Amino acid sequence: MSATPPAGLARRLGVGDAVLVGLGAMVGAGVFSAYAPAARAAGSALLVALALAAVVAWCNATSTAALAAEHPQAGGVAAAVVMTAVNYLDIRRTAVLNRVLVAVTLLCLGLVVVGALAAPGPRHALPVAHDLRAAGLHGVLQAAGLLFFAFAGYARVATLGEEVRDPRRAIPRAVPVALGLVIAVYAVVGVSVLLVLGPAATGASPVPLRDAVAAGDLPGLAGLVRVGAVTASAGVLLTAMAGVGRTALAMARDAELPTALAAVHPRFQLPHRAELVLGAVVVVAVSLADVRSAIGFSSLAVLGYDAVANAAAGIVVLAAGLAGRAVARRRG
Repeated sequence: MSATPPAGLARRLGVGDAVLVGLGAMVGAGVFSAYAPAARAAGSALLVALALAAVVAWCNATSTAALAAEHPQAGGVAAAVVMTAVNYLDIRRTAVLNRVLVAVTLLCLGLVVVGALAAPGPRHALPVAHDLRAAGLHGVLQAAGLLFFAFAGYARVATLGEEVRDPRRAIPRAVPVALGLVIAVYAVVGVSVLLVLGPAATGASPVPLRDAVAAGDLPGLAGLVRVGAVTASAGVLLTAMAGVGRTALAMARDAELPTALAAVHPRFQLPHRAELVLGAVVVVAVSLADVRSAIGFSSLAVLGYDAVANAAAGIVVLAAGLAGRAVARRRG
């Protein structure tokens, strides 16, 4: 008697939804907080560090997208409760809320750029070559490491692969598009802040985006920085919890986590048990964990994930190449 196959998730997300999930996962608190420490480490050469971080993120993202296309099954307390409830009900509701959060965040960032560039007086020079020599390799790599984690959500599309329609086609298209848009947003925001504040003031400011807007003729827009930071953080939390829930589902199917977490809700076609357990864990962690320790652990986990993803993608490519050569030899 054959075993009953595990229930699958409904494919309700298109390419556009996948792109927006990537945007919602990446455009998070990092864009509001990473420029200051990066500027302290590398001055205006943070633009070089941003390019380096983007290249690393692009390599990792394409590796993750390649794996997800082949294997679409995914390998604050109040906010956590709300996002758990949204993710529990329907992936389409998650997608709709994500669209709203992404739209508000991008609107706020756009107004930040407009408000910053409305500042009177001359713009600061950006001596990138000079700052590059002054910072040295260590400073640039330090800044790149800080900026890299602003891209950390690029894998979220892959973890939702089982709910994406035609994942072999959609995921390899959605991930580069989302990452390319995020790189453009970060570059425009970074250049605007540096032009208005200068590298030294950017590095010294705890909230460089707000200070850049406050320096302009539209200081009333400074309050939008808080709104954008809230919606950006909410978008990351929403997509992260949705993605981790699907990862827990995949691991439970392989008995790497308790198999009870592999249950799929008969009506909503979601990993409801995994989502509820995850929500409880997040609530406890937010209530008890030290923020700095949590960030450090998260950073280490992301780097470990990227290392495994790149190695796995390399093995897939190597195996495909060897198989192709073997077929060619037989035909020859």
